[in-house]
Amino acid sequence: MNGAQAVIRTLVAGGVDVCFANPGTSEMHFVAALDDVPEMRAVLTLFEGVATGAADGYARMAGRPAATLLHLGPGLGNGVANLHNASRAGVPLVDVVGDHALAHKRLDAPLESDIDAIAGAVSGWVRRSLATAAVGEDAADAVAAAQVAPGQVATLVLPADVSWSDGAEVAEVPDRRPAALVPPAALDEVAGVLGESTVLFLAGDAVTEEGLLAAAQVAAGTGARLIASTFPTRMARGAGVPDVPRLSYPPQAAMQELAGTEHLVLVGAKEPVAFFAYPDLPGRLAPVGCAVHALSRPDEDGVAALRELAERVAPDAVPAVAALRRPPLPTGALTPATMAAVVGALLPEGAIVVDEALTSGTHLHAATAGAPRHDWLTLTGGAIGAGLPLATGAAVACPDRPVVSLQADGSAMYTVQALWTQAREQLDVTTVICDNGAYAILEGELQNVGARSGGERAGRLLDLGSPDLDFVALATGMGVPATRATSAEELAEQFAAALAEPGPHLIDAVLRPAD
Repeated sequence: MNGAQAVIRTLVAGGVDVCFANPGTSEMHFVAALDDVPEMRAVLTLFEGVATGAADGYARMAGRPAATLLHLGPGLGNGVANLHNASRAGVPLVDVVGDHALAHKRLDAPLESDIDAIAGAVSGWVRRSLATAAVGEDAADAVAAAQVAPGQVATLVLPADVSWSDGAEVAEVPDRRPAALVPPAALDEVAGVLGESTVLFLAGDAVTEEGLLAAAQVAAGTGARLIASTFPTRMARGAGVPDVPRLSYPPQAAMQELAGTEHLVLVGAKEPVAFFAYPDLPGRLAPVGCAVHALSRPDEDGVAALRELAERVAPDAVPAVAALRRPPLPTGALTPATMAAVVGALLPEGAIVVDEALTSGTHLHAATAGAPRHDWLTLTGGAIGAGLPLATGAAVACPDRPVVSLQADGSAMYTVQALWTQAREQLDVTTVICDNGAYAILEGELQNVGARSGGERAGRLLDLGSPDLDFVALATGMGVPATRATSAEELAEQFAAALAEPGPHLIDAVLRPAD
């Protein structure tokens, strides 16, 4: 058995049976070995950032890692942005990166690079496999490392000759260790500060359905407020689930939402800070003098901690949950508000919503709060270009659930190649492009940071016109049926039709500014 065969067989034996790939010469023995291990599903992507983002989306929904197959340092570099997002999301991911044969590296070939350094920036675990006899154990250790709670990127660097040489063996992956339990002292501390001036700040497993119900029970019994992180990895939403607001992205709004908080309790979350520095604004968002407490760290069992806390402080309290309600189908101009209303009115039960709508998505939370039960995936990590790949991976993980991808136009162009993979794999993804013809989020940031320009030259770096992007042509050119909507009625008709037909679809929703 050669090294590549042993790696793939070890991955499959460890529960990693999907690989999102963009291979090159150094990975050809891995590619050939796929014919020997039919249990491994290989999904071709046309850009490495699609592979890494799809593996992130897969892990968020499957609860276990997928693998990626990338080509040398430049291929890894192309995938780094979405590996950053996966790292920040705390998901398990096995990143296999091919490298030159060991004897070839000293020749400094044109594609030679410091793969370990590139990988180290976004990985919690990195290992270079140096011997074919040990490569199975290396792969097993990668799977185990990826699943260290809450999850992390584990990068295995695989030299070509380690892959092609014989003498490898399949290794057994150890059982996944459960997340650590919260120490009693943390529960005692938090139980003593609960009240109307306390906020439970929720992320990670605390925004699963079980976590939200337990947190809402605590809130119902103590008067504490609940706020979720701005960009949660995977959040349960809809009828029957507590409707918990997410902390706003603009720091001014976030500081207003946290105003009056005397005790901020972190549950699976880090302390909230502004994404960027702004003149005359603090980086920390909690009020001055607010005490910060940690009920559970991201690597601890937040759900168990919330349940125990609820039993201790509010055993008879009934958590408030969202009632089933939908907005009426809107008519007239297609704006961010009417776009959100269409989604809320028609969102199917069990949907997976991937939200990279950015500035066009401000109305989505309210419009979908009472929709049938669904899951919400966001841009955890903040590196744009995650939406289309996340939707691709989620659809591979959950082929029985509809995926709705709400995608800003500018960030769609970072990884638009994901549409081709959706078409090839016939994934049930309905993409709505929020087409406002601009990097609208940067228009706001230009003002927020005090860069007082607004002239023509600055404006050309923020608008997407001249020429306009034709998302219908882009999608159909990659095999995805596509339509264009310019009114609320057209969007409702096209969205309903796309949801009713299996396979990928794209709707270019041409948005007008709100009045």
